[in-house]
Amino acid sequence: MIEDDTIKLLRECDAGIKMGVASIDEVLDYVNNETFKNYLTDCKNEHVKLQAEIQTLLDCYQDEGKEPNPIAKGMSWMKTNVKLVMNESDQTIADLITDGCNMGTKSLSKYLNQYKAADEKSKDITKRLIKLEERLVADIREYL
Repeated sequence: MIEDDTIKLLRECDAGIKMGVASIDEVLDYVNNETFKNYLTDCKNEHVKLQAEIQTLLDCYQDEGKEPNPIAKGMSWMKTNVKLVMNESDQTIADLITDGCNMGTKSLSKYLNQYKAADEKSKDITKRLIKLEERLVADIREYL
């Protein structure tokens, strides 16, 4: 049970990080404000570090991780591109990233509660990922 919940929680974190990194990559070239761009770049780099930690743990369980849901990824891409075509501004990007972070935080919190038997290391990674998302939302609030 512990191992099963641990793997499931790590998989969800893996998929969430992949989704977050892809979302940041989609908008980064459109950001005008240098400080805002730095917030996004720093957050992306932190995501990549956490992903490496997760992959190391998943390797121990001989698990390949999880890709984001293709439908969710497609919908996110479409929403981002439609909004940017209509209004290519830092405000639009901050709004999109804030929505994504809030959805990520909600999902990760749900999985943290769902997979209660996961080991403490995996729970800690999940909590760090949630804090990372929450910090980015706070950092970019001024661009909304």
